[in-house]
Amino acid sequence: MSDSYSTNHSSGDDQLEPLISVEVAYATLERQLIVSVKVPAGTTALEAVRLSNIAAEFSQIDIDKDPMGIFSKPLDGKGRPKPDEYVMCFGDRVEIYRPLLIDPKAARLDRAKTAQPAKKKK
Repeated sequence: MSDSYSTNHSSGDDQLEPLISVEVAYATLERQLIVSVKVPAGTTALEAVRLSNIAAEFSQIDIDKDPMGIFSKPLDGKGRPKPDEYVMCFGDRVEIYRPLLIDPKAARLDRAKTAQPAKKKK
């Protein structure tokens, strides 16, 4: 078998199916992992995540529930398809997102409150 083709067994014939290189990424505060994987053309983002086996490296990943995106653009079914609908293209990186620990607006408000006393001391 070639590095860029696989045999398609689902249709019962011996046609070769092209593979494309994609990446699957996940990061915690302590560790980041990007897995390169070759997948059949037509593979969805969700299928690519499953094929990467990245969930075996991070027990907190829930493939069926965690939000995902392609190069920081959410696959949310609004502006872009959902992960089980988005067909991967050569070179795409699907990212699995962690839930936010604090709302970004609340974090900015907290930073502003701690910065104000420092400004008054001048």
